[in-house]
Amino acid sequence: MCKIEAPGKVDSELREFWVEDPWQIMAMGHNLSAYERKRAFLNARGKALLEISHLTGADNDGDGRSVVAADFFNTGRIDLIVRQVGGGSLMLYENRFPQKHFLKVSLRGHTSNPQGVGARIEAVTRGLRQTREMYPYNTYRSQAPNIVHLGLGESDTVERLTIRWPSGKVQEFSDVKADRHIVVDEEKEVSAAAIETVMPRN
Repeated sequence: MCKIEAPGKVDSELREFWVEDPWQIMAMGHNLSAYERKRAFLNARGKALLEISHLTGADNDGDGRSVVAADFFNTGRIDLIVRQVGGGSLMLYENRFPQKHFLKVSLRGHTSNPQGVGARIEAVTRGLRQTREMYPYNTYRSQAPNIVHLGLGESDTVERLTIRWPSGKVQEFSDVKADRHIVVDEEKEVSAAAIETVMPRN
């Protein structure tokens, strides 16, 4: 409800403006966006980053505030949702790259915290090792799901899946089938019983 008068003369030639109540900026027809265009980069097998903003449609000039990467369509491909001011308040960018194999991992902790935050997940496929940590990242007014997503490319099986829990417990599984969402239970013995399938591939 507080209104503050302009501290000096506003220079309209410099496109300056003053709004007594900052909550009325948009209502007065103003925008704080500097209209910088967004950028999207494609990781080319760890050797280069290719700028693909125009090809993806991600290069709009809305005033972006937050972005979350997650599999919104349950296809095993990571999509992006962007919260912005101007240019559409929510922009959902669907991942339409060719379908490859994947594995989603959630954790059910007992001695450790219930969602396994802080756990380290290692997956070995065809001699290549991926390491991820269970940290659902937070950005301005947004939070990602508490799921670790592993892109497996042409591999339909994870040869070795290792969970290192915050409690110090280590679980190791062999020949874990891909293309599904699994939940690993910290309390159960290392066997198929410790893995619960949440979402098989459609």
